[in-house]
Amino acid sequence: MHVRDLAGEAVAGMLARPVRSALTTLGTVLGITTLVVTLGVSATAGNQIVGRFDELVATAITVEVPESKSTPLVGWDAVERLTRLRGVESAAAVSDGEESTNLSVRSNDLVDPARVTTLSLAVLAATTGLPEAARGRMTQGRFYDAGHVRRGDRVAVIGEEAARMLGVTRLDRAPAIFIGKHAYTVIGVLGGLRRERNLSSAVIVPPTVGRQFGLRDVTRVLVNTSLGAAGLVAGQAPAALSPGNGDELQVITPPSPTRARDGAQDDVNALFLILGLVSLVVGAVGIANVTLVTVMERVPEIGLRRSLGAARRHIAGQFLLESTLIGLTGGVIGAGLGVIVVVAVSAVKQWTPLLDVRLAIAAPVAGALVGLLAGLYPALRAARMEPVDALR
Repeated sequence: MHVRDLAGEAVAGMLARPVRSALTTLGTVLGITTLVVTLGVSATAGNQIVGRFDELVATAITVEVPESKSTPLVGWDAVERLTRLRGVESAAAVSDGEESTNLSVRSNDLVDPARVTTLSLAVLAATTGLPEAARGRMTQGRFYDAGHVRRGDRVAVIGEEAARMLGVTRLDRAPAIFIGKHAYTVIGVLGGLRRERNLSSAVIVPPTVGRQFGLRDVTRVLVNTSLGAAGLVAGQAPAALSPGNGDELQVITPPSPTRARDGAQDDVNALFLILGLVSLVVGAVGIANVTLVTVMERVPEIGLRRSLGAARRHIAGQFLLESTLIGLTGGVIGAGLGVIVVVAVSAVKQWTPLLDVRLAIAAPVAGALVGLLAGLYPALRAARMEPVDALR
């Protein structure tokens, strides 16, 4: 039998029962559509993650300064050198330690046995650029300036949570808090923190005052960069902060947006690919069942063809080609529907659709392969029939 004749018989067999063929194709259509939508939407969403990557995370750098027994690795004036680097928007040096983690802080020097008046709060020292470096704002008052630092004024800025716990609601009367035996004037309340949220329940003092609590050396430096400059600044910051000892500093850089995109794609693919494969398996089972039923219905036809000289391979090839055509049709329709769904979702979300041309080509091939595998058993069963048994 010529290949053209075989293809004509297979197409005729499909069109002889159009409703049954359409319902059989539906399983493959759903499976291929799910696969195309999964890969297309995940790639598009991953691209949006890169485009809309959280600017706060992508521009935040922290430089950890290890303790040095001799000369401090980073001085308090090193931040000025750091801010001269291109791409640095704000920076602040911070000193905190175990000794100042839980200091007794109270807002009244009177002891009231009926209620708790003393709190254990963290006290830390920082340079004047801390509000900008922590991405916060002064909800009340102001932050201390270089004059306070130079004179060693006993002033303090408290976080908004610390202000609530201490009962500090207004600053117009220059309220004081007591850390140990000494009083410090509260000149500002720091809130709206998008970075270093632990500062909300802390007391912040100038570096010259922090020495009283053992806060002499810088322990970390907070840096905010322009978008896209984090990698460059991370490489230059150690040398700017500690010339000659930059290798001892540990720079914590933001995660790569590409890694975040790949992680999102993996999470989405892991879920929807399973659904797509299940749909393909269901479609394959449907094709196999329908092809097997078709073989049973066409037993006399098979017997007649065999008696007229058709070989086993011709019978097997006819049914294999029919099932393959059903799978190919489902793959083409599924690929088209998948592309339409991806474009529609992208239009609704105002995204830029990202589609791989290879996916559109591979989807029909995958459908044809599913149809070929599904029709293998029915085709072999039809080929094994003896002409006499089939005609009987």
